[in-house]
Order: sequence, then structure tokens, then C-alpha cells
Amino acid sequence: MASSSKEGLVPITRAFLARYYDKYPPPPLSEDIDRLTTGLRRMADRLLEQCPLKPGEELLTHEANLEPPHKVDENMWKNREHIEEILFLLEKSHWPTSLQKKATNEEEDIAGIIEGIEISLRETLKKLEMFQLTNAENVFNTVMTYMPQDFRGSLIRQQRERSERNKQAEVDALVNSGGSIRDRYALLWKQQMERRRLLAQLGSATGVYKTLVKYLVGVPQVLLDFVRQINDDDGPMEEQRQRYGPCVYKLTTFALTIRLFLFLSWGRFEVVKLQKDEALVVEQAVHVYTSEFERVIMFIGEVFAHSPFFISAEDAGAAESRKVDDYKEIVIAAGRTYEVTLTVDSVNSFIAWDFALIQGTLNLDVGFRVEYVSPSGATTGLTFPAHFAKPTV
Repeated sequence: MASSSKEGLVPITRAFLARYYDKYPPPPLSEDIDRLTTGLRRMADRLLEQCPLKPGEELLTHEANLEPPHKVDENMWKNREHIEEILFLLEKSHWPTSLQKKATNEEEDIAGIIEGIEISLRETLKKLEMFQLTNAENVFNTVMTYMPQDFRGSLIRQQRERSERNKQAEVDALVNSGGSIRDRYALLWKQQMERRRLLAQLGSATGVYKTLVKYLVGVPQVLLDFVRQINDDDGPMEEQRQRYGPCVYKLTTFALTIRLFLFLSWGRFEVVKLQKDEALVVEQAVHVYTSEFERVIMFIGEVFAHSPFFISAEDAGAAESRKVDDYKEIVIAAGRTYEVTLTVDSVNSFIAWDFALIQGTLNLDVGFRVEYVSPSGATTGLTFPAHFAKPTV
């Protein structure tokens, strides 16, 4: 099975991606998000004024005062974390004691409101998990499409499957040892960064991929360039962050503010009772958050899935910049010798030499000699004579 054609292609550039994304402006968010985020934060601050910080509340209140992460995928993990933390607070066993008992009519009304919030959040959590899985598969399948369809592709798939099994085992071990939701998501993000590092290793032919890729012919340079550059701070993904990051950042802050208010309210419930109108604000906030978040990830998922990853050098405006000396063609007349001097990283560097014989030529010998001159001036070399017969039809 032949790999996809990569003739004349270069990795997507940020400038080209910017023009492409001009056709897909980010969806405008509901004005209710700003209003409800501000209102919930005001309610949370009021709780802190009435009852100062308690042990265990510092981390969350500190995070609520920070800007959201810059990377879009880190925000997705953060939203998952906030949703899970809110769902944890909404579980009846984690309600304040008096609310569990529903001692008053108002507490009974509040309990009914809280119980109704959980369903939509669980649905959003499932859709977010599927969004992340789909994105990861799309990137991996794009990489594999441009890999030679031989044992190397199979080995990379096997390596990825083994790596993912190990990562899941690591998460399971953390949960079984009593790790918190925060601990689990810190590990999940660390694992995501590890995936990025492995992708960059594939592009640089280092680490676990060194022997598999660098010393074997056939892996297209355009693919290696793509996976090495895709997540650079000023690379193509930065255009995604600039275009679609702001709406995701708002939603991350929104989810965090909902979580902060519920967390502080539960910790002060016996002193500062949650009012029914406040519970209704939380209910409306969750409704707006889930509907807007699902709309945004559906839009982003479609745009990202159809984003070009490889384009022609001309389209990228990079035709001239690609005329480098890593590929050179020359015609060598019979009986002549041609010498090429190359700078290599080390004695184990791989050099590919592709040659063709003129159709109809007689039997002939082609000789190759490779010499390595070390920094100290020492020379080592090997000669490879080869005999080629006139091809038969």
C-alpha cells in the first residue's frame, strides 16, 4: 500500500493557516457568560468577606485569580477537571449535612435545583472526552498516512498503543492510591506533554524513534518537519490559539468560577446559608456553560478536522526557502568520479544516495566510497563496488 503523495509539499505555515481560518471566525459567545461569571465571582467574594479562607481553599482561590492557560488543549483538560470537580460537589454525599437532611422548605427547593444540574454536566463531560479522543486520532492518523506503509508504521502504532496502556495504568494506580481529581488531571496533562515530546522526537528522529526513522530511507521529510514544528510556540498551533483561544479561555474561567462558588458555599453552608436565588444563578450558569461549551467544541472540532496540514511550497510562499542543499541532483558521465563533501552530526549519521542508470546501457560497474574525517583529522572509509547488468524486458 503506497503512502499518500507528498511531492512538492511543505508543512502548513502559520501565515497560510491564518488565511484559511479567516473563513471560519469563532462563534460569538452568549452575553450571559460575562454577566454570570461576574455575578458568581461577586457572590464568591462575598462569602470570603463573611468567612475568611479555610485550610484547603488556598489552591482554588489562587487559581481563580490567574489567567487561563494559553494552550487550547490545556484549557480542554482544565474544563474537564472543573466539570469533574463540580460533579463531585453535586454528589449528595458531598452536600452540606443540613442540605442533605432538607430541614427547611427552602433547603428542599435548593436540593431539587442542585439535583437537576448534574445531568447536563455529565453529558458535556462525555462530549468533551470524545472531542479530545477524536482530535488525538485525527493528528495520529494524519501522521501515519504520510509514513511509509511498512514495518515502521506498524512499529509506531505498536509503540503508541503500548505507551497509552502504560499511561492508563499510571492513572489507575494514582486513583487506587487515593489521588485527588486535581492530582489525576495534573498527571493527565503531564502525559499530554509527554505525547508532544514523543511527536517532536519522531520529527527530529531522536529518542525511541532514532533507529526506526533516522537510519532508514523512505520517511518523508515533510512529515518529520510537520511533527517537529506543529506545536512550536510560534508555530501553526499558535494561530489556532490566537483565533479560537479567547472564547475557550472565557469558558474555562466560567467553569472555574462556578466551581469556586459552590466549593466556598459548601464549606460555609452552616454559617452562611445558600439562598434559593443563588442556587438558581448556579443552575442558569451551568445551563449556559454546558450549551455554549458544547457549541464551541463542536465548531472547533469541525474546523480543526478540516484544517490543512500540508500545502505546496508555492502556496506557503516558501518555494525559495526550500531550495536547500539537503537534496541535490547531478549527472555523472561514464568513467568519471564525482565527490561530495557533507557535514554530519556524528559517525553514525545516515546518508541516502539515490541513483539511476540510463536505459539501454551495457553492463557496468558502479563504485562507491565513503570516508569519514573526524574532528581530529583521522580518516576511516569503506568502498562498495557493485555490478549492474543491463535490465531485461
